[in-house]
Amino acid sequence: MTIEQQLEAGLVELQLAFSPMALEQLRRYLALLQHWNRVYNLTAIREPSKLVSHHLLDSLAVVPFLACDTLVDVGSGAGLPGIPLAITRPELAVTLLDSNHKKGAFLRQAVIECGLQNVRVEIGRAEAFRPAVLFDCAISRAFSDLAGFVEATNQLVKPSGHLLAMKGVYPDEEIAQLSAQTSLVTVHALRIPGLGAERHLVVLKRAD
Repeated sequence: MTIEQQLEAGLVELQLAFSPMALEQLRRYLALLQHWNRVYNLTAIREPSKLVSHHLLDSLAVVPFLACDTLVDVGSGAGLPGIPLAITRPELAVTLLDSNHKKGAFLRQAVIECGLQNVRVEIGRAEAFRPAVLFDCAISRAFSDLAGFVEATNQLVKPSGHLLAMKGVYPDEEIAQLSAQTSLVTVHALRIPGLGAERHLVVLKRAD
C-alpha cells in the first residue's frame, strides 16, 4: 500500500472526506516533514507509514470535535495537530505556538509551501504569549499533563472557550488533579487507523 493509499484508507475509516486540494496539501506537508526531519529532528518517527498513522491520522481524528472558529496549537512542534487541522478546515484560523526557533522555521516554511492562508506562527512560551484577541479553543498534543496545560493556556482562551488535550490512555489521575477552576466537559475515545494504541481527546473549560 502506498502512503497515499494508506492516508485515503485511513480517512475512510475515520469517516472523513476532504477536497482534492486538501489531500494534496496533506501529501505536501508529509513530504516536507520527511525532508526537514533528516536535519532538524522534528519527530522521532521516521518511517513514512508511521508518519501517516501516528501523526496525520492521529491529528485528523479530532476534526469532528472542533467546535470553534479560532484555534491555538500549543507546543505545536512539527505542526501537529495544527497544520493538518488547518489544511482540512480552511475556514478555521489557526495559530501555531512553539518556543523552539528551529521548529518555528519549519512551521513558517510549511505554511508557505502548503499555501495556508489561515495559519500564523508564533515563537515563544505559552505562558508568555498574550494574543490581541483570545481564542475559541486551545489544543495540545503531548504538551504536558492536564494541570500544566490549563495553567499554561488558560489566559489564551475566551471564558466561553475550551481546552482540548490529546492524550493516550484515559488520564484518570490527571483529571483527578484538576483544580476547581477547571471543569471536565467530556472525553472522546478515538480509534486511529494503523495505530493500535489508545487515544483520547479531553475537553476542558473554565468553571463558571
